[in-house]
Amino acid sequence: MSDSSNSYDVIIVGGGPAGTSAAIHLARGGARVLLAEQKKFPRAKLCGEFISPECLDHFERLGVAGSMTQAGGAQLSETLFYSRRGTSVSVPSHWFGTGSTLALGLSRAEMDERLMLRARDAGVHVLEEARATGLLTQDGRVTGVRLKVCGSEREYCSLVALDATGRSRILARQIETRGPRERKRAPLVAFKAHLEGASGNPEHCEIYFYRGGYGGLSSVEGGQSNLCFIVSARDARERNGDAERVMREVVMTNKRAARTLSHAQPRSEWLGVALENFGRHEPAPAEGLLAVGDAASFIDPFTGSGMLMALESGEIAAQVVARWLDRSGAHSSLTKLASDYRALYAERFNTRLRVCSVLRRAAFLPRVAEMAMLALGVSTRVRRRLARATRRSPVHLPGEGRA
Repeated sequence: MSDSSNSYDVIIVGGGPAGTSAAIHLARGGARVLLAEQKKFPRAKLCGEFISPECLDHFERLGVAGSMTQAGGAQLSETLFYSRRGTSVSVPSHWFGTGSTLALGLSRAEMDERLMLRARDAGVHVLEEARATGLLTQDGRVTGVRLKVCGSEREYCSLVALDATGRSRILARQIETRGPRERKRAPLVAFKAHLEGASGNPEHCEIYFYRGGYGGLSSVEGGQSNLCFIVSARDARERNGDAERVMREVVMTNKRAARTLSHAQPRSEWLGVALENFGRHEPAPAEGLLAVGDAASFIDPFTGSGMLMALESGEIAAQVVARWLDRSGAHSSLTKLASDYRALYAERFNTRLRVCSVLRRAAFLPRVAEMAMLALGVSTRVRRRLARATRRSPVHLPGEGRA
């Protein structure tokens, strides 16, 4: 497809794992795909950078497994959850793997760029530094996206658009019809940086709970550790948004964190973002528009399944859209497309989102978290079942093979 064309089967806005997953699967099936990303890759991203073993199966299907292995990420054998007083429970990575029994610690800068390069190789037309400024609509359905590239705006038409813009939900927010409402402050703030000098086990991911939030530390490439943590907006404001001060005065009230982070120093710029809420949004916000990744649901980071949900939702969106395109695309019902996606999305994700909602209540209450860990530490069987309830094995549509 020439760069001068502005008409596609599918336009995807957002070049993270959800967007590139959908783009690669669709392009390999013959669809004409435009992938628009606001940033220039490689770029840092606020994320726990924990890639669970199930994600490696997705990398195989996407054709990037070898590239990810060569990126030099850390192999993580288990995740340990630490209460504020130091009580811990372990969740081994092999509980979730099919082919691989190890999780991977890899920066988003490395992972996302490799997925983007694979999308280009698969025939996706990729536009970087392209900001979505609006949706094209006709008779209530989405017919394309307006993008600002190199200082000028241009309209790109499509049969279907995917919102893969993460928690910002740039496309979905443009079509949500809501009355005037009072703007409220986000209750939580997340920070992230790469550190040197952390003394945790390089083969472990560690999760620390403390009053008002939790954080995670795990190894990534280059011998560094990624620290990503959530705190109350009030705690952040009281420390003038100084991420390192928040780390030392809030995160390190956790006994284990105080030990592992005592000599740690940041080796990257601190990233910060306000968090409005967790949980699910509408996966099909309008006819002709589907949401994937965090734009559809923001699952609690302590589950370690955020990356998995991104890759999964991108894949199932691609499956549903590919079937719809096979039924003559524009001549087939967009209502049916939305209905099929909602049903498959609910089947795949509703249970884990409900489980995480319950676990979240405990995570933000130190005393409850302490009691929960003591109880879970008694039974490996219960702990394993609960951990597995935060994710599911891949489900394929009847009569379909893998892309």
